[in-house]
Amino acid sequence: MDAFQHINHARMVTLLEEARIPWLFGDERPTVKLRTGCVLADLRVQYKGQLRHEDTPLDVSMWIERLRAVDFTVGYEVRAAGAAPDSPPAVIASTQLAAFDIDTQRLRRLTAEERDYLALWLAD
Repeated sequence: MDAFQHINHARMVTLLEEARIPWLFGDERPTVKLRTGCVLADLRVQYKGQLRHEDTPLDVSMWIERLRAVDFTVGYEVRAAGAAPDSPPAVIASTQLAAFDIDTQRLRRLTAEERDYLALWLAD
């Protein structure tokens, strides 16, 4: 929280990343190779309500909003611990991630395996 008792923007962006990395690239899915080449292309964060220290641990819901040949967009809703899943979120965010070839330093197409995995999380 900052001096005005609001959640610090840089910390919220870090919290989103800390939720996203194990969800998409965790060791429990060693066959999905996204973790070896992916870059953040866009980030959007909207603050809709107050979050305080006593609201932790925060609940972060994530899904795939959009899936294309080279990139995908992850949607987020952040709520205070124990808040009802249908309650208004305090934070709504999205990150666009692009598949990236580290060796050539260029964007690449998502593999069929990557697309299949990400498609499991597409929003209805």
